Amino acid sequence: MSIRHGLLALLDQGPRYGYQLRTDFEARTGATWPLNVGQVYTTLSRLERDGLVEPAGEDDEGHQFYAVTEAGRAELRAWFDTPVPRTNPPRDELAIKLAMAVTVPGVDVSAVVQGQRRHSIKALQDYTRLKGRALAGESRPGAAAGTPAAAGSDLAWLLVLEQLIFQTEAEIRWLDHCETRLAQQAELEQARAAEAAGAAGAAGREPARTFRPGRRRARS
Repeated sequence: MSIRHGLLALLDQGPRYGYQLRTDFEARTGATWPLNVGQVYTTLSRLERDGLVEPAGEDDEGHQFYAVTEAGRAELRAWFDTPVPRTNPPRDELAIKLAMAVTVPGVDVSAVVQGQRRHSIKALQDYTRLKGRALAGESRPGAAAGTPAAAGSDLAWLLVLEQLIFQTEAEIRWLDHCETRLAQQAELEQARAAEAAGAAGAAGREPARTFRPGRRRARS
């Protein structure tokens, strides 16, 4: 998730200060990717450095507002217009864990897969329950109902939930596939071991050949 572009998208709707940006960001994503205020201000500093946002005054309480610049709007439009690249996929901790588990002696890879599947199924049930509440018209906790902004945020949250559901379903299918692969590999290794043992046994049973010199013909 690009926090940089997420903040630009929020500032494109009007100037905001750090805490407002954090609250609005979490409202759009259902706090799936929580931010802290320090992270927001660090990103704002970088955006200001790059000429994408600029200070827009303070309120009576001393909150520093930021506004998007024209360069920032161009950056935002380019982000929306450009597909998310798959050439450098993000690191997936689960894939890395299983890749390491199958190469480290003594790790029960099947237990790792089964434990992750239980966790993923529980997460899928939670996401599905939240989706049911969203479809029933229940607003997210802390959301102000009855406003166009709230309706847009509720739709954004529903889309995020559905992405999480699809992603978790795919993860469970992949874990099932991993378990099948592990079983196939175990069968293959057993077959190789049995073949090697059979070959060794056959070699042990074969009688040793001794050299017996034959009689030479007498030369006339």
